[in-house]
Amino acid sequence: MNWQSAIKDFVSYLKLEKSLTENSIQAYTGDTQKLCLYAETKGYPDPSSIEQRHISEFLAWVNELGMMPSSQARVLSSIKSFFNYLVFEGYILKNPAELIDSPRQTRKLPDTLSVPEIECLINAIDLSKPEGMRNKAMIEILYGCGLRVSELVNLKLSNLFLDIEFIKVKGKGNKERLIPIGAEAIKYLSIYLHEVRISVNILNGYEDYIFLTKRGKPISRVMVFLIIKDLTQKTGITKTISPHTFRHSFATHLVEGGADLRAVQEMLGHESITTTEIYTHLDREYLRETIIHYHPRS
Repeated sequence: MNWQSAIKDFVSYLKLEKSLTENSIQAYTGDTQKLCLYAETKGYPDPSSIEQRHISEFLAWVNELGMMPSSQARVLSSIKSFFNYLVFEGYILKNPAELIDSPRQTRKLPDTLSVPEIECLINAIDLSKPEGMRNKAMIEILYGCGLRVSELVNLKLSNLFLDIEFIKVKGKGNKERLIPIGAEAIKYLSIYLHEVRISVNILNGYEDYIFLTKRGKPISRVMVFLIIKDLTQKTGITKTISPHTFRHSFATHLVEGGADLRAVQEMLGHESITTTEIYTHLDREYLRETIIHYHPRS
């Protein structure tokens, strides 16, 4: 089996059996194609010709190209999954990447917003325009529910259970979860639905999507990024802010307030508690800054 046939079958496996999202499949495919490109330039004609030393040499090559350790770790994870699939299908006997350790990573704490900064951004939204109330509802939900931007733009009317103050979202790997939604988010979402969205001429097939453009199509991830970038410029906040910043802020403020880490993990849709534990580091930094600021001996 040559490289391209193997990768094509691997993609079908990820799509049909693992039910991964399109973004995840593209990441796996891109990482595997990098190994394929390297292997072909070195004269390794198919995956069965790859040994552990070849993968170690490949990782050294991507490191020389300047790839960050976190990206190298993701590439290695994709390669391990690829060869695990080939072992599972009987194309090869052993995974050559199995014993290779991921590069050591320094965990970078993400930028977060304070509550006054979030209020400043929300107050900068121009409500004199029809899209203003839509944008306000989106930001309230991003922060109030800790959603990923992909979860926000794909949110459906059929996912809303506002009478019991919950929404249902479909996260990574098409896994569904229920998330509580607060009073402020419900308030502005309801205004958008009943006073703005009803006047939009919705295109066929998109009737269930909540957040729409003025042309009646679902709002894109890129547009959400641009809306937030515009708000950041208006307020003069110098932090690097993206839709994910609101998700980080949501989790950080919960942990700072004493929320149970397992509950935060459930609301964020993290598969592993170790992913959620980054917010305990943020919390410690917050405590350290508090001591420095307020303690007389600091």
